[in-house]
Amino acid sequence: MEEPIREASQQVSEEFKTLVNAQDLNSLRHLQHLILGRLQDSNAVLSHYNDFAENCFADVSMELSRNTRLLKSMKADLDYIFLKLRSIKSKIMATYPDAFPDDSTSDAFDRRPDLELPQ
Repeated sequence: MEEPIREASQQVSEEFKTLVNAQDLNSLRHLQHLILGRLQDSNAVLSHYNDFAENCFADVSMELSRNTRLLKSMKADLDYIFLKLRSIKSKIMATYPDAFPDDSTSDAFDRRPDLELPQ
């Protein structure tokens, strides 16, 4: 039983060998090696870039968090300054009612945009 199967498989393999040209196979093998080499080079370049980007991100993220803390501190300081200015202005208005004769100046006093509202 095995002998006829072996003969049939050999015959089929011989038929396949006649269908495919050996030079074409060598050409395909050569192209596959070229593509493999290029993919390995690309992989090495991408790995190097990923390492570089990771280091840059670590540097930038520390700087960004430091600048964010600084901006939050500056905003708190400016809010405190404007609060004090409003309080001083209200005290001046109470003491000297005609110090700001035009009511339009009170609207123009604080023209800061509210940064916490969505645009």
